[in-house]
Amino acid sequence: GELVDGVIASSAAQAAGLWRIREGVPEGQRLEGVSYKHDVSVPISKVPQFIAEANEALGARFPGLRSFAFGHLGDGNIHYNPLQAEGGDKPRWQSYLPVVNQIVHDIVAKLGGSISAEHGIGRLRIDEMPRYKSNVEMEMMRKLKQCFDPRNLMNPGKLLKLPREPD
Repeated sequence: GELVDGVIASSAAQAAGLWRIREGVPEGQRLEGVSYKHDVSVPISKVPQFIAEANEALGARFPGLRSFAFGHLGDGNIHYNPLQAEGGDKPRWQSYLPVVNQIVHDIVAKLGGSISAEHGIGRLRIDEMPRYKSNVEMEMMRKLKQCFDPRNLMNPGKLLKLPREPD
């Protein structure tokens, strides 16, 4: 009784049309201005709470901010991409990335989620990870990485910072 509207493709042509809409989302966002891309996850039951809290917190800090969130049905993965205010100053909005990330990620952490869902930590979140993982968790990840990839050939520097080489 909670679903208001939905669509299920009844042909290959309809399925292709739905995928065109989905794949057009990034271009639509780009045309609207600067958006910050977040690939986060929270427990499924907390998805509405996350979106509401993130919208409220960011809206209070950045008046006019536009929220754009979409995700995967039933797994708690949310692409939460706040957009600059309509007609806003692009370079100024771009300078707020660290603040926006911290607001969004602190809410995710509070709700028991992850700051990186399907796409992994990558290089964009590597400096943020220690804020949300304990020293023990970070050390366990380093040891697992070393165990399975002793020569550091698989995605070097994309999950954990590489130790500095001696001078």
